[in-house]
Amino acid sequence: MKTRRSRSYRRIMVKVPGGTTRLVYKKRKPDRAVCSSCGDVLKGMSSMIHSKLKNTAKSKKRPERPYGGVLCSKCMRKLLISKVRSELK
Repeated sequence: MKTRRSRSYRRIMVKVPGGTTRLVYKKRKPDRAVCSSCGDVLKGMSSMIHSKLKNTAKSKKRPERPYGGVLCSKCMRKLLISKVRSELK
């Protein structure tokens, strides 16, 4: 397909039933989600293509905790502890 013959698509060699291999163009996967505080890769976040991501459940897309999908668990703990300590003073 001429419309997909660009670098925005991945080039994959696929074996077809006839026994030959053929070049197939597929969408690239998006980058992994990173923590906004430390820049570490977020665990529990799926990095699917957006068209497939919209059909999955919300609990499968991101962790069910405060700041889930924005901060990693270490940074979230630090933030919550600092908030509680500032309220106690």
